[in-house]
Amino acid sequence: MTEPVHTAPRGESIARWILVISVLVLIVVLAGTLIKVPYAVEKPGPITDTLGTLDDGSELVRVKGAKSYPTDGALYFTTVRVLGGPERHINGWEWVLGHLDSDSVVVPEEQIFPKDSSEEEVKELNEAQMQGSQKDSIAVGMRSTGTVVPQTNIVASIGKGLPADGVFELKDEIVSVDGTKTRTVEDVVSGISDRKVGESVDVVVRRGGTQRTVTVKTADLGGGRAGVGIGIESNYDYPFEVRIDAGNVGGPSAGMMFALAVRDRLTPGAMTGGKEIAGTGTIDDQGDVGAIGGIAQKMVGAKDGGAQWFIAPESNCKEVVGHVPDGLNVVPVRDFTQATSTVESIAKGDTAGLPTCQDVVKK
Repeated sequence: MTEPVHTAPRGESIARWILVISVLVLIVVLAGTLIKVPYAVEKPGPITDTLGTLDDGSELVRVKGAKSYPTDGALYFTTVRVLGGPERHINGWEWVLGHLDSDSVVVPEEQIFPKDSSEEEVKELNEAQMQGSQKDSIAVGMRSTGTVVPQTNIVASIGKGLPADGVFELKDEIVSVDGTKTRTVEDVVSGISDRKVGESVDVVVRRGGTQRTVTVKTADLGGGRAGVGIGIESNYDYPFEVRIDAGNVGGPSAGMMFALAVRDRLTPGAMTGGKEIAGTGTIDDQGDVGAIGGIAQKMVGAKDGGAQWFIAPESNCKEVVGHVPDGLNVVPVRDFTQATSTVESIAKGDTAGLPTCQDVVKK
């Protein structure tokens, strides 16, 4: 005689499956939340008008001790929001969402943050870079109006264990290299590196008010380029005061836009012609515009902020091509003179002859 087979009611079976699936989903959610990965997500950040005012009504770029002029339009500096960091790795879900967001990019942490650095060290570095960028941009903006800005170049850092260690001292003023007077930071760098690795170089420094010659042998500091292991910083004797308040933003990438704002404040009329122009790029004491990171995200931020024009470093053109948001016009520049003429062309509506990154890449 066959015993009857007892099966669970259909409702109980479905309930068990729901419970199993819920547990699995919970495990996946927790795993994605708790697992940390050494990557960072770059997202479009907000834009800030360098010609604008702060919450207290004061101008972001303020001039004291010289005549300044009212202006119009906007010169936006652009930013990138970064998720992650040395002490705050992103989790699995943030990694996934970063890949799914077409306006974001996921990159290894070491591509953004110095290796083995703390968040405090990263913050201090960004603040120092911003301060150096502002110093250079003020000098470049002033000089573009014909103002004379005296400059000295000093030793700001010395690499431990490198040839300069024990030979140079911090705050040494570099006067000349191998008998050639050094006016800019590049004069110092090229004067030392323009020789074979292992050759000696004579550098005249001013230390404690006294000039002396130090001789040091060069070494290969990477890529076969000769160097001695010093970092150079420019000190300027400004004839009047210009202050820039960028808030909590760090890094050097707003330098070009700050310099344009300084020039606009020191010259009559609105350099932009009332147009809203965004941009990014480092600037050095000679006015050369340098490459920056996160340019694709900065272009999206500029477009979202209402800008129709974007000035980019020519050296970033490969990353620009194929990533320009619809409705945004991007103009590459190499130096401050070209950046100034670009803004003036946009102001006049004379834009037909402006270069594009496609032109640069095709060369």
